Amino acid sequence: MNVTHRMKHVSLSIVVSLLSVSLVNVALGQAQQVTKDVSYGEPVSDRHTLDIYSPADAKNLPVVFWIHGGGWQAGDKSSVKHKPQWFVDKGFVFVSTNYRLLPNVTMETIVTDVAQSLGWVHRNIREHGGDPNRVFVMGHSAGAQLAALICTDDRYLKAQGLSFAMLRGCVPVDGDTYDIPAIITTAETRRAVHKLPPQTFGHREKFGNSPEKHIDFSAVTHIAKGKGIPPFMILYVQDHPDTNAQAQRLGSVLKEAEITTNLVGGKQTNHSKINDDLGLPEDSITKGLGEFLDACLKN
Repeated sequence: MNVTHRMKHVSLSIVVSLLSVSLVNVALGQAQQVTKDVSYGEPVSDRHTLDIYSPADAKNLPVVFWIHGGGWQAGDKSSVKHKPQWFVDKGFVFVSTNYRLLPNVTMETIVTDVAQSLGWVHRNIREHGGDPNRVFVMGHSAGAQLAALICTDDRYLKAQGLSFAMLRGCVPVDGDTYDIPAIITTAETRRAVHKLPPQTFGHREKFGNSPEKHIDFSAVTHIAKGKGIPPFMILYVQDHPDTNAQAQRLGSVLKEAEITTNLVGGKQTNHSKINDDLGLPEDSITKGLGEFLDACLKN
């Protein structure tokens, strides 16, 4: 074999090898059926839509309902990173929802939007291979507050003709507003002692600027034994003082009410990274999440 022939043979071998690796990588993840921009309510807008990711030939699979973060003022259902593929590979239907945002609407409207979207999922998810009575609610940051509230204050689901019976678990990710009066006091005290001016649109204003509303939008307010509140896995950044303290506060109230609760603090991470890394196979928090989901489904 001459040099030119050998070089062509080597080049072809490299191409075949690379192609084989590519095919293997594709084979590692199940094919997704993706349905985007599904309208769940009125008025018709891109903020009243959700996306559905499901395995091919899905039937009666558990469902993850994801609520994005963004300070209740920003964010979008498309910001899901690795999550859809990871959940599809585990045999879940993954739903990511939008909702209207501050300051265009009130906090009451935002929570109602999320509940309405969850109601749509319960009524329609069978058509996409999901089980409407095995739903996990998850969310990051502002979405964590919304997830925790929806799963502890049953008034929002009742308004949709639903109950906690459809829920199998709740996973809020690095939220700082499960006890809103506490975070308001913490943030305002911090600014005061450092001689900083008050925020013009902080938590006090976002949640309605009245102590009663701050209490009512706090998940810890509504936790009680015997309500059917689902198990919780609370994920948080371990070295962040606010999200750590709020996670511990939520966890302690849940445990007092004898609700199964796992608290997992992420090390060497931050507020964005703990969310972005969910779904990566080497991520330790993702592995723990998988164990939590499996345990909830078995029970």
